[in-house]
Amino acid sequence: MPIPKAHLFLALVLILCGSLALAAQTRSSSEDEFGPVVRAYLGYLRNEQEVVDDRASRREVSSNYYRRNSNRIKALRQIAVRLARESHNDYLPELEAVAVDEFGILFEKPPLASSFRVGEVINNTFRYLGSVRSVETFYVFERLDPYEQAERKEKNSAGIKKAPEVEDVDPKNASRSRRAVPQQF
Repeated sequence: MPIPKAHLFLALVLILCGSLALAAQTRSSSEDEFGPVVRAYLGYLRNEQEVVDDRASRREVSSNYYRRNSNRIKALRQIAVRLARESHNDYLPELEAVAVDEFGILFEKPPLASSFRVGEVINNTFRYLGSVRSVETFYVFERLDPYEQAERKEKNSAGIKKAPEVEDVDPKNASRSRRAVPQQF
């Protein structure tokens, strides 16, 4: 006895829905290792990709624009996941990903990309986090918070250039602590 076409169609729809649900569950379970802040940032990047995809589908943007911004989003995601896994902390700094020809967006006098070292602070404003090759190379930077920028500018203007491991700042006088720790009296 042949199977009616309606049953075949229904079976196909159920299989498709099941695979979509499994894909969504896999994606969310891969982000379950992160806290709400990191998950929110990854969700933001997913939404940005959807916007770029939508604009490309309506032919509002060129294929070069689409490719560059999709690759930028991939680079930001890769660095964000790496930072969250390495730090085991539900915190991400403000991240910027730029290609070499976009350095002018971040820097008045664009530095040479070959001179960057991971962890290096550039112009007291950005910390270099690394590069991600996704068709083209994106250089990812952390924008330092205003307190850290002011502290670095003050030290540079005073001519103080101590190595961070030798710095003798009393924690009570530090401009901003990263973690609140109750003091023992």
